[in-house]
Amino acid sequence: MPGEVFRVNMSNLSVSIEEFPAKWAGLGGRGLTSTIVAEEVPPTCHPLGEHNKLVFAPGLLTGTPAANSGRMSAGAKSPLTGGIKESNVGGTAGQLYARMGIRALIIEGQPTGDGFYRLHITKDNVEISEDTELVGQGNFAVIETLRLRMGKRVGVLSIGSAGEMKMSAANISVCDPEGKIRSFGRGGLGAVMGAKRIKCITLDATDGPGVEIADPEQFKSASRAFSKALLGHPVSGEGLPNFGTNVLVNVINEAGGLPTRNFRYGQCAGHDNFSGETMRERILERGGKPRHGCHPGCIIQCSQVYNDKDGNYLTSGFEYETIWGLGAHSGVEDLDCIALADQLMDDIGVDSIETVVAVGVAMEGGALPFGDGDAAVSLIREIGSGTPLGRILGNGAASVGKAYGVTRVPVVKGQAIPAYDPRAIKGIGITYCTTPMGADHTAGYAVASNIMGIGGLVNPLSKEGQIELSRELQIVTAAVDSTGLCLFVALALSDDPEAFPALVTMLSARYGESLAGEDVAALGKKVLLLEREFNLAAGFTNKDDRLPEFFSEPIPPHNAVWDFSGEEIDEFWNF
Repeated sequence: MPGEVFRVNMSNLSVSIEEFPAKWAGLGGRGLTSTIVAEEVPPTCHPLGEHNKLVFAPGLLTGTPAANSGRMSAGAKSPLTGGIKESNVGGTAGQLYARMGIRALIIEGQPTGDGFYRLHITKDNVEISEDTELVGQGNFAVIETLRLRMGKRVGVLSIGSAGEMKMSAANISVCDPEGKIRSFGRGGLGAVMGAKRIKCITLDATDGPGVEIADPEQFKSASRAFSKALLGHPVSGEGLPNFGTNVLVNVINEAGGLPTRNFRYGQCAGHDNFSGETMRERILERGGKPRHGCHPGCIIQCSQVYNDKDGNYLTSGFEYETIWGLGAHSGVEDLDCIALADQLMDDIGVDSIETVVAVGVAMEGGALPFGDGDAAVSLIREIGSGTPLGRILGNGAASVGKAYGVTRVPVVKGQAIPAYDPRAIKGIGITYCTTPMGADHTAGYAVASNIMGIGGLVNPLSKEGQIELSRELQIVTAAVDSTGLCLFVALALSDDPEAFPALVTMLSARYGESLAGEDVAALGKKVLLLEREFNLAAGFTNKDDRLPEFFSEPIPPHNAVWDFSGEEIDEFWNF
């Protein structure tokens, strides 16, 4: 089951298909994208230049019947952070890659002209064609046009106007089974795709070889146990399906870790106006969907379809971090206004975390008042129009801070800090500091243990145990990201003694190997250290593993401060 590597050179518009090399055996998803980037991309190259490469790879279990195994990874050198970047997404694309037997798509080089291209991928070819019809179109129009032109079975990856303009917060959008948008968010991979002059990629898996499983019976038995663990967990089986990730608004507010007014306070008085409970009531009243899967085979279904007051579609995949960023961080407490902003960001193709944090920094700088939702939406529209102010915003929170002379800019390695205050939830602060990706809560979701007690409670206000917690979670996450499984399976992996052995058995049965839990942990360590080595070679030092200095200020209601020394943070890498 070696599979193939499709390599597209945009400098001469050529395609080559290579056998999957033995040196990459056992790698998929994040493990594979980061390995290829580390091997083939010069760490000091310009992220938008010809020497950067954009890599797509389905996970080790993507395309199998395993629950929540529809995700895939994309990787490159990030134009936002200047370091290595992996992002992963649901939708249909990952499973289509896997069914065609494509282990990785590597896009390299850069064309000399001004045109944009479409890549059409089948099981044995990549067709490169200039597509002038779609240039300048938003992601919704691109997906609709291509599904009408080519049929709904075709997968679509696209960039919006932000990617065409190579903005550092631009993402890559992927259609889900209903034609709605999922995103490779964070880090500006849409700008890399735009720099390669690729507007979209279409995927047709017709007559693909499918996904071969070496031991189907063993896989089926382990898959049943794994699904049972996911559905039996109170968060992945009840909380997330009923309220989505936005269930966290009230939870994090109660814990005093809901960053409010650009990280000045840990609680927001109007939190219930945009909470998960309020959102669910509104979805039901308007005929939306409180449960929705982002890819085939998702049994957690934490997504949803949110309609406006007239029952018309507004947005889907309406996530806590996005809602927090305009809700508490920026003071916009109108959930419909936040949903409209989310729709716009999907269409323009910008990361909704980076952008909403940037809006709050713009408010801090006086560009618009805190709480002015209409002005926030207008500002986001400027990104799509490419106005000077829109371009500043589209390049992220750090860009806005520099333009307005703001010192209170919540970023690490140039990437915006999301949704959880590191002073009141100290484990996530260690993750923000140390992950090679820049501030990223998903890299090691310590909130699960600090706040929800998953895998055991670690006091969020104490320094004790936080470095070890974040380290363990980042290792596990790097491994999970390599499997193509949704990150939320980690909840069951932490609490259910049946879940992790079932995962190891599925991997063994899929590839005909005899794996142990230690092999999965070793993969996570290998990936994490490889990513750090790339960043060090790109010019990062341990001084980049730090929070902004304003986090030394106490945050109400606990008056907690960030009190880790640099030496203590550096201990993270001693493994």
